[in-house]
Amino acid sequence: MIPYGLQDINQADIDAVVEVLKSDFLTQGPQVPKFEKAVSNYCNSQFSIAVNSATSALHIACLALDLCENDTVWTSPNTFVASANCAQYCGAKVDFVDIDLKTLNICADKLEEKLIKASRNNNLPKILIPIHFAGQSCNMKKIHKLSKQFGFSIIEDASHAIGGKYLNQPIGDCQFSDITIFSFHPVKIITTAEGGLATTNSQKLANKMQLLRSHGVTRDKTLMKNYNDEDWYYEQVNLGFNYRMNDLQAALGISQLTRIDEFVIKRNKIKDRYDKLLQDLPVFLPVTNIDCYSASHLYCIQLDLKNLLKSHSNIFSELRSKGLGVNLHYIPVHLHPFYAKNGFKVGDFPNSEKYYSRAITLPMFFSLDDEQQTKVARILNETIN
Repeated sequence: MIPYGLQDINQADIDAVVEVLKSDFLTQGPQVPKFEKAVSNYCNSQFSIAVNSATSALHIACLALDLCENDTVWTSPNTFVASANCAQYCGAKVDFVDIDLKTLNICADKLEEKLIKASRNNNLPKILIPIHFAGQSCNMKKIHKLSKQFGFSIIEDASHAIGGKYLNQPIGDCQFSDITIFSFHPVKIITTAEGGLATTNSQKLANKMQLLRSHGVTRDKTLMKNYNDEDWYYEQVNLGFNYRMNDLQAALGISQLTRIDEFVIKRNKIKDRYDKLLQDLPVFLPVTNIDCYSASHLYCIQLDLKNLLKSHSNIFSELRSKGLGVNLHYIPVHLHPFYAKNGFKVGDFPNSEKYYSRAITLPMFFSLDDEQQTKVARILNETIN
């Protein structure tokens, strides 16, 4: 079975983790701040806050922006459920903006139309969470301009996109957002086994997220409510969570980050080769905008079902039976039972649903070699023709 995604761990990664295992600190030691600084340096952000998952990062990002009950978050239907669930954790409502069928990201034009209508009805979102699907940035320049016009905050969900660029600047610099979120799950660009991180250029937001990831507890006397000069003294000043990243994960992340450009270059070469291998098949290939350098986390095709005799489901199952670990990113969030009970239904976001009805994610990972990739293309060709 050729999987759709796979981490790449080398001896340097192993040595970095073993060194921490032999040290005095397994958690809350020096590696997490070192990793945070390394990511900020790479992304050109002022601050980084490392946590135990991108889901945790999304949650505390929403809280740092004071999201609460009766507020609304808008995001894309074409994402993993965590991008919407983070709003639910805060008691907020969720709505969606349909995607552009070429980029598979939130359509900035549809966003503008929805904002104009919401403004008339006095139900604008407090936060927008655009998803950089498969590693390609959304149209952040226009989205940012709309945020100033309509008064909402922006959390970039860049779980797929570390190592990518937008307008020749690294994704994560927060030039067009308040906070950017990265994921370090094993199938992502770099891994910390599990883990996530938020970047921001706001000292205030960074301080809030640092508190929230660690129980709301601080030893910083400037943040305390009661003065006490005892060395042992600490205070809980907020209701926080145990969302901390440990030093083992951070050490792995530091080591992986040294190869991030190598990872992304190779992924883009794999994408380019897929484009050539599949160009004559009855499929729609991924499109990258000229203002983006994609991290190429996923390679998602869409079947041209009008010119195929087999169904989407049959093709998907047959590919798996022939040893290709294909996947599907994503079932539109609004179609899940949890969200359907909130009134969402089939037909609400037709572009996302159309994409879902014909999408297949092909294997894409750093160590995928030419022979494996040729095999993927051959089996796909044999299956759909």
